[in-house]
Amino acid sequence: MVLRRRTARAAIVLTGLAALAACGGQPARTAAGPATAAAGQPGPTVSAVAGPERTPEVIEAPATRLPVPTVAKTQRRVQVYSGPSDVPLPTAPDRGRGSTVVQLNATASADIGTYVADARGRTLYRFDRDKADPSKSTCDGDCAKTWRPLLVSSPGRIYPSGVNPQVIGYVERADGTCQVTIAGWPVYLFAQDKGAGDIKGQGVGGTWFAISPTGGRTRPLPEVLTVPTTAAH
Repeated sequence: MVLRRRTARAAIVLTGLAALAACGGQPARTAAGPATAAAGQPGPTVSAVAGPERTPEVIEAPATRLPVPTVAKTQRRVQVYSGPSDVPLPTAPDRGRGSTVVQLNATASADIGTYVADARGRTLYRFDRDKADPSKSTCDGDCAKTWRPLLVSSPGRIYPSGVNPQVIGYVERADGTCQVTIAGWPVYLFAQDKGAGDIKGQGVGGTWFAISPTGGRTRPLPEVLTVPTTAAH
């Protein structure tokens, strides 16, 4: 009987471990709240100076945590969340198929207005010759070498900051990859943009513009006015 009881207990433990592994090994998240001291135990941590004279007690306030993003929209095997990621984003290269996690950030610019950038601050563009309803990308071949599609692998996750998650999705390209869309418009990176905040692709060919959080064009760059000089007499 003792052996049977031990065997049954071991089976229960193994079943629980298997269920945890099937969920990715991550325990359920719970909202963080202030710790409650047990009966007879000291309360919040205080700082004091030993000796006859004590400094006033300083109670450490609990750290404020940002709300955990939740799934706002699902498109097949890609989930769009309600806000920015609360975990570090992967830095490994996507090997041409897209990243499993994509971050989109609304970014303010004094020159062109608010546009959307990726997790590294690189500007995202839309192409006027594409279609938004239904979504369709027309930039392939050499075009896609200069204007690189922002891809998400499937299954994947997209985290927006300052962008309505309901307007975010993806479209399948001719090569089978999944290109991120904003309000139906496929989005791209410009090869000549070398760092965060670069907008060298703005207005190229009169058809490429940094995309706004609602999928629209951002305003053209202001023209540089030149004052003609007159020869001295």
